[in-house]
Amino acid sequence: MSEAIEVKRTNPAVDFMGRVTKAFSAKLGVVLIVLVLLFVLIGPFFTPYGMNDVDLLNMYAGPSLAHPFGCDSMGHDILTRLMLGGRYSLAIGFCSALFGAVVGIILGSIGGYFGGVTETLVMRICDIWSALPSMMLCILVSNALGSGFFSTVIALAVGTVPGIARLIRGQILTERSKEYIEAAQSINCSNVVIMFKHLLPNVIQPVIVTTTMGIGSAMIMAASLSYIGLGIQPPNPEWGAMLSEGRSYIRTYPHLILVPGIAIAITVFAINLVGDGVRDALDPKLRD
Repeated sequence: MSEAIEVKRTNPAVDFMGRVTKAFSAKLGVVLIVLVLLFVLIGPFFTPYGMNDVDLLNMYAGPSLAHPFGCDSMGHDILTRLMLGGRYSLAIGFCSALFGAVVGIILGSIGGYFGGVTETLVMRICDIWSALPSMMLCILVSNALGSGFFSTVIALAVGTVPGIARLIRGQILTERSKEYIEAAQSINCSNVVIMFKHLLPNVIQPVIVTTTMGIGSAMIMAASLSYIGLGIQPPNPEWGAMLSEGRSYIRTYPHLILVPGIAIAITVFAINLVGDGVRDALDPKLRD
C-alpha cells in the first residue's frame, strides 16, 4: 500500500503577512500602525471632551492631567482633536493613494496592451501630466475644486497617476508576448478580460509596493495643503490643519505644533517600514 502524502495547506493572506513581517523593522511598522489605528478609531470613545468643546480658562494651556497634550488657542483639548484628526489624515492618505493607483493602472494597462497609437497617446498625456511638479499640481487642483475631503483626495491622487501608468505599461510590455496571453487570445477572451484578469495579477506587485509607500507621502502632502490654507479646513481637526493653526505660536506655545507634527512623523515612519516589508515579501529573490 502506498502511503498517503499529507499536503500542508496555508492561508495565502497569513503567509503573505508572515513574509511582510519577517524583518524586525516591518514588525515594528505593523505594531506602530496598529497602535495609531487604535488611537484614532477607539481613543475618542474614552475622552471626556468633544471635538469642539471650548474651555476658555485653559486657552493655550500646556500638558496637564486634565489635558495630557494641552489645549489650543480656542481651549479645545488637543488630545481629542488629535484622535479625530487622525481619521481624516489616514483616510486621505489611503484613499488618494488607492484612487491614483486605480486610474494609473487603467491608463497604463490600455497603453501597454494595445500599443501603437494608443500607447503613444497615453504616454504623451502622462508626459504632459507629469511636466508640473506634484505639489504645484496638487495646489492647482485643490484651489480649483475647493477645500474638503473629496477635493483633497482628488488633488493628491492626480499627481500619482503618471508614475503608476508608466510602471504598469512597462510591466505589461514584458508580459503581453508570453504564451498564456496567446492562449487567452486563442479562446477569444475579450481584451478587458486579458488585461485585468490575466495580465494584471502578474504585473501588479510593483504597484502594490509603490501605492503602500505612497500613503505616507500623500499624508505629508495633505498636511502641506492644509498648512497653506487648502485641503481640510478648520474646525475639522486634520493633522495638517492643526499645524496650520499653531504655526503663529511656534515660539510661545510649541506644543501646538509639536503634537500633530510628531503624530505625522510616527505614522509616516510606520507606513514606510511596512512598505519596505511589502517590497521584500513580493520580491521572489528574497523568498525562501
